[in-house]
Amino acid sequence: MHIGVGLRNMGDQSAPATMGTCARAAEDAGMESVWVTDHIAIPPDDAEGSGGRYVDPLIALAWVAGATRTIGLGVGVLILPYRTSPLLLAKQTASVQELSGGRLLLGVGVGWMEAEFRALGVDRGRRGRISDETLAFLRECFDHDEVTANGQRFLFRPRPACPPIYIGGAAPHALRRAARYGDGWFPTGMTPEQLPKVRAQYAEFCAAEGRSVGEIMVMGRLPSNDAGAAGQYLADFAHAGASRFVLSGRYADSDEYRRTLDVLVAAVAEAGL
Repeated sequence: MHIGVGLRNMGDQSAPATMGTCARAAEDAGMESVWVTDHIAIPPDDAEGSGGRYVDPLIALAWVAGATRTIGLGVGVLILPYRTSPLLLAKQTASVQELSGGRLLLGVGVGWMEAEFRALGVDRGRRGRISDETLAFLRECFDHDEVTANGQRFLFRPRPACPPIYIGGAAPHALRRAARYGDGWFPTGMTPEQLPKVRAQYAEFCAAEGRSVGEIMVMGRLPSNDAGAAGQYLADFAHAGASRFVLSGRYADSDEYRRTLDVLVAAVAEAGL
């Protein structure tokens, strides 16, 4: 099971010095990947913890790519309906993938915050359909040098290997979407006990699409700072079928981030991962 860790691209922690220091610390600690999140227009009454400050996730990852060497660069998750131009999104995705040396890990979702949809002028009721159309177009771009959009053929270059796409969200719609378009599923709020049942449902949807079962990623916090208990938690997820665990959570500064990494490294060792 791969081990990733969140990287705050919001609030005071999204300052360049802090983001760079934390990303390099995660890489030096042996983490497989760092993960940012996506918000564009936070309303004032929902800004606790961030102050409404969010750095765009793809731009943040492009910057982090230049500050690191080998660590994976994940977004969990990019809200597809917010990107009203699928072609522009495909170009940005390919550019980050190309310039990072193929390190991008693309988690995507349909979104939920009504205020953001309103600010962007996007019909929230169409978010599922928009997401499906965008995913189909992304696959078309990464599969062919020549693509058609709005009746116009064009060259899609650079065309690096498509980054793995992980579909976030709740069952059953997200499961169907992950089976059809994704390389894996990125559920939220999952426990080791719940995972085998939903993994079996995901496998059924994959079989219906004629595709093999993809990866299952989980994101969450450790139950304890005790290495033994935290390690058992990670081992339980691995045994339940998770292919990646991403540690999320807040931190005030890079020193606290390093302390969190120390706990995670000790837990990974205890789990034998």
